[in-house]
Amino acid sequence: MRSIYACSYAKVDCSVFMNVTARLALGLVPADLGSQPVFICIDDTMVSKFGRKFEDVSKLFDHAAHNGSNYLNGHCFVSLMLCVPVWNRGKISYLAVPLVYRMWQKKESKLELAASMVRQVMPEFKAKKNVIILCDSWYVKKDLAAIVDDYENLDLIGNARSDSVLYDLPPAPTGRKGRPPKHGRRLSIYEDFTLSAEKIGDYYTGCRRVLTNIFGSRQVLAYVTSTGKGGGTRRLFFSTIFPAQLQIFCAWQEKSPLNRTGSSWMQYIPLLLYSFRWNIEVSYYEQKTFWSLCGYMVRSRKGIEMMVNLVNISYCAMKILPYRERGFSQYKNVSVQEFRFALSEQIRQQVFYVNLVQNIETHIKSAAIIEDSKHLCLRQQSYL
Repeated sequence: MRSIYACSYAKVDCSVFMNVTARLALGLVPADLGSQPVFICIDDTMVSKFGRKFEDVSKLFDHAAHNGSNYLNGHCFVSLMLCVPVWNRGKISYLAVPLVYRMWQKKESKLELAASMVRQVMPEFKAKKNVIILCDSWYVKKDLAAIVDDYENLDLIGNARSDSVLYDLPPAPTGRKGRPPKHGRRLSIYEDFTLSAEKIGDYYTGCRRVLTNIFGSRQVLAYVTSTGKGGGTRRLFFSTIFPAQLQIFCAWQEKSPLNRTGSSWMQYIPLLLYSFRWNIEVSYYEQKTFWSLCGYMVRSRKGIEMMVNLVNISYCAMKILPYRERGFSQYKNVSVQEFRFALSEQIRQQVFYVNLVQNIETHIKSAAIIEDSKHLCLRQQSYL
């Protein structure tokens, strides 16, 4: 009950946790990896709740629901995750640290909520050359995409709807009178993209510069992937950053196929970087399954956000600690759950040993006092 009261009436704004966590994570980046890009993953997750007493609980559409319906009663949280480069076993690995959860209300836009969260954390990245947002097709829309124009070091790589309107680049000026066209002809992801001769990772991939309404007059790279050379399902991706703008040590990367990128694959690097977005899905699974992210009983909106973010802070501490404290470095490559269990065992042993020593000292002191009292009584009796 005390924890519920504390979360509901705390005067702390839980959003400040985001900036503090971001600073801690950025502090883990070694000096020789300072030029490597960092990634901000954006997504949302749903928590099912059966009661109607929770503030802002509502019926939500969930495309991944397995309850016989595509709707659930509960809350939706928009979250950010930061991925920073660290050395691990001689390779560059990206440590994924979830920054914050914000509860979404139907009266507001998820895109605007996500954009406001990015704006709040961006001051922490002033020293970074490449900060890249990674998001799925729900967030690759104008309201969020426009934010990359506000920061010189911010870009976006995301999966987009396959029916997004694409245009070719405007033709070269002809010298004729009249306003020059803003863009070229409309493009098709099936007819106007030439797929690669070999698979780039798991897919045949086509790439070209395009214009799209999502990014206005800004040229972007469009990638089309296909499971088959002649047919198969096609997916569309956008990148506002071009390979020449990236400084990334591909050969030292831990993940494949990024570490196998040769000169012929350079144009596909932005698309390969999109795979880091999956870290946020792993985090959702771990926090929901092992960290009781969905187990909150507090009913107020403020209390719910505070409780969820306190769980997240505990999770982040377990992710960061092996990289900050050398004594825990052996836990870099185990799951967060294993590290939590090992750490709790060490704490339990320490508490046990401290109590044992205190009890022994107390017992020894008590026995000595009793023995001295007996001698004193005997001496007094002898005087009598």
